[in-house]
Amino acid sequence: MSMNEIDTDYLIIGAGAFGLSFADSLLDHGDGHITFVDQHAKPGGHWNVAYPFVTLHQPSATYGINSMSLGDDLMDTDGPNKGLYKLATGTQVLGYFERAMQERFIPSGRVSYYPMSKYEEGANGEHTIVSSISGKKTRVNIRRKLVDSSAWTASVPATHKRKFEIADGVRLTTPGKLPEEWLTDAEVPGHYVIMGGGKTGMDVGVWLMNMGVEASNISWVRPRETWMINRASTQPGSKFASNSVGWQLEQVRIAATATSGDEIFLHLERHGHMIRLDQSRLPSKFHYPTISQGEVDLLRQIEHVITIGRVNLIESGMMHGLEGDAEVPADSLFIDCTATATKRSTVSPIWEGDRITLGILSLPLVCLSASVAGFIEATFDTDEEKNALAIPIQMTDTPADYPQAMLSNAMNRMLWAGNPAITNFLNTSRLDPAQRMKNAMADVNENIQHDAGQIRPATIAAIPNLKKLVAETKTVA
Repeated sequence: MSMNEIDTDYLIIGAGAFGLSFADSLLDHGDGHITFVDQHAKPGGHWNVAYPFVTLHQPSATYGINSMSLGDDLMDTDGPNKGLYKLATGTQVLGYFERAMQERFIPSGRVSYYPMSKYEEGANGEHTIVSSISGKKTRVNIRRKLVDSSAWTASVPATHKRKFEIADGVRLTTPGKLPEEWLTDAEVPGHYVIMGGGKTGMDVGVWLMNMGVEASNISWVRPRETWMINRASTQPGSKFASNSVGWQLEQVRIAATATSGDEIFLHLERHGHMIRLDQSRLPSKFHYPTISQGEVDLLRQIEHVITIGRVNLIESGMMHGLEGDAEVPADSLFIDCTATATKRSTVSPIWEGDRITLGILSLPLVCLSASVAGFIEATFDTDEEKNALAIPIQMTDTPADYPQAMLSNAMNRMLWAGNPAITNFLNTSRLDPAQRMKNAMADVNENIQHDAGQIRPATIAAIPNLKKLVAETKTVA
């Protein structure tokens, strides 16, 4: 069978938020042809396999692609998110990315899209798209760059492989299948056990209680406590400017004198910007989850918290972990929320010859990072110039990693502020919270304006101590 052959300037692996945001900037500021290859049936990456009750945890105002807004300015009037901007549902986010592909990318005449397909790289560097449905292969001749957006692919419960064993007779499900329990002939569970202390586990806990399950009928396995960002501190606009300005300012203020990442988080907790579920335990994990105080109040009603370390075996009525065992009711339904959405891994330069490996440039802002990278690719000439303006940042895992993230964020911001082209790009970026904060200053009082004006000098003052903390962390490691 003869192989189809196509030419393109950029072959982008992955049509999720990362790849689409990068391509959006290429369309506006570049002139090349773009081809997407993606394993899912629709654009949107991991949102295609997310659990039905998932929502976007960050404000919709700064998520998606730069050229198309997501969501509206409506506030929640009831529920645990009351008083804050509504959270886009997974269905809404997926629909948004499909509209972007059908209304923005394809009509441009500069984009080809191969869904339900995989990318294969041959031993001699040839590039091939293979359909997962028909098996047909398409050879791709890349004129400029191969763009790998898969480095930030989220692990979700639907695709995650569990790392513990279950004995016969144990009922186990995932968050995605939880709403389908009514389709089975099984009896209603007498008890629920949430496996995992991350944001997915939190979402499941809130959902169960919203569905009428009593907190006393829920157990929660939390091997590690996690720090969470108070959602009120991340809201856009003048109404929440005191929170958002305070969140940024207090981070850099304490960073100038702190002796550890723990000290930074405890300071931010005292100022209402960081939250932990169990105030008697010092969290050892931080992956940038965002949560409302209302959700925290609900989750704190779950009193049966199991701390036996990582679970390796579940038997009827008994769980076995690395640090002990725990009894649970024999009629429990276990919900596997142990997938790690983002893992801390080594980073490499984004531009290396004929390959671009997208990375985070402003943690945790995935879409802004990719949008800036797309602009840099379209605007500057050499890899040396481009890499000098975009230092990739490692994801955090523990509070000890946070000073590195803060330092890297600050360094990239300073590089961008010193470049007129990037500064002009960010001045009109809907994805940049910093720009939205600037836009809100005209409608806030003098005290908030004064505090906002202190953020930059306080950041500069914090850099020496952040460098010291980073060096100390590397020495310990």
